[in-house]
Amino acid sequence: MEKWVKTAAIILITAAISVGLTLALVKPSVPGQKDDGFNKLYTTYQKIHKEYYQNTDQKKMVDGAIQGMVQSLGDPYSEYMDSEKAKSFNENISSSFEGIGAELQESNGHVLIVSPIKGSPAEKAGLKPRDEIVKVNGKNVAGKSVNDIVTMVRGKKGTTVKIRIDRQGSGLHEFTITRDKIPLETVYHEVSDGNIGKIQVTKFSESTGDDFQKAVTDLQNKKVKGIVIDLRQNPGGLLDQAIKMSEIFIPKGKNILQVESRDGSREVYRSQNDHPVTIPTVLLTDSGSASAAEIMTAALNESAGIPIIGEKTFGKGVMQQAQEYPDGSSIKFTTAKWLTPSGKWIHKKGITPDQKVSLPAYANLPLLNPSQTLKEGDSSPSVKAAQQLLNALGFKLDKEDGFFSKQMSDTVKKYQKEKKIPVTGTVDKETVIHMVTTIQKMLQENDTQYNAALNYLKKINP
Repeated sequence: MEKWVKTAAIILITAAISVGLTLALVKPSVPGQKDDGFNKLYTTYQKIHKEYYQNTDQKKMVDGAIQGMVQSLGDPYSEYMDSEKAKSFNENISSSFEGIGAELQESNGHVLIVSPIKGSPAEKAGLKPRDEIVKVNGKNVAGKSVNDIVTMVRGKKGTTVKIRIDRQGSGLHEFTITRDKIPLETVYHEVSDGNIGKIQVTKFSESTGDDFQKAVTDLQNKKVKGIVIDLRQNPGGLLDQAIKMSEIFIPKGKNILQVESRDGSREVYRSQNDHPVTIPTVLLTDSGSASAAEIMTAALNESAGIPIIGEKTFGKGVMQQAQEYPDGSSIKFTTAKWLTPSGKWIHKKGITPDQKVSLPAYANLPLLNPSQTLKEGDSSPSVKAAQQLLNALGFKLDKEDGFFSKQMSDTVKKYQKEKKIPVTGTVDKETVIHMVTTIQKMLQENDTQYNAALNYLKKINP
């Protein structure tokens, strides 16, 4: 979570971008005064600047010193951002941007995908939470920060970027993704399934609170029997929006969250709503529900009694403050913990749902790279992934061993013939796209988590 000083808004976000300080922070010590450490820093700077065998770049040296200072904290949520990265960070919070649409986070020296944004190229390509980025456009990203990788991944609409990821359980996969303008809309709602309203929130941006209120009001006017709030794959965003949205359902005087400073003092945020919504409601979460999404989840669960269905959330229980500087750079560092209404700290633990429900097994199948053609005689993890997809689609194979056999070629031909696509016997681009699209449609039609929420609401309000 970040506290965005410039706008006085508190921010929660798992992947950040940007900022830098100036040399004004590096002051020489005054003779006679106790050395507070800055004398060593300044002396080192002067020594290198004057005696290094080549000319030095003052800005690079200062930026490097600040970056090293922040990295010494060993905190994946504290970062230094130059002006370019700071700009990307601001765009991610307040406006549209062009890229692939995935929230990133550093974890133990690795950069992971928290979740792809709904409707984004990243989601359509098949990137998933916890995927580790290992290469971008063929360049190894080991040792690079989240900000560095975000800068590498972003680009103009219509251009492509190659991303290699390491996915737990299925190994390395490479995706060629066409960048696009990332959708601004963060709230989607509809009425279906026996007059049940569904509100999906994809992230918490500047307009999310107002859009969410409009969605709730529309569902109230339509006199729905229940509401499903879907926070799955929601990476977080602005804290003030999470508070605003939670307050809609929480009675006046009840806690929304607590913020604990390093001295142990706590600030409690309480609802001021005299007329909270009382329509039966359910929350949906998964491992991609993080940060502000977890604040809202905990608030509604503990202070409004709204049950959680799905899977355990990501587990980010800290907040950051971001400070922007005149040159456009900024620094973001953790300043406090946030706690649930009852005082629980969910950091690295997540929030356990009241009713654990997993998606069908095929929801976790590795996806294939459409730019790679698989043929008879090949042997690779990608072949095994294709075998798993065929089996999930009902085209059974004897083995899932990663070897493209004659039987597999015949099975692929059968699939292609039945689906009326060119019969080649190879898993080519058109076949991959068709298989992946079919799997995604199957998941939409058999959303076990959403169905469990519907069943719960129908039981308490037939």
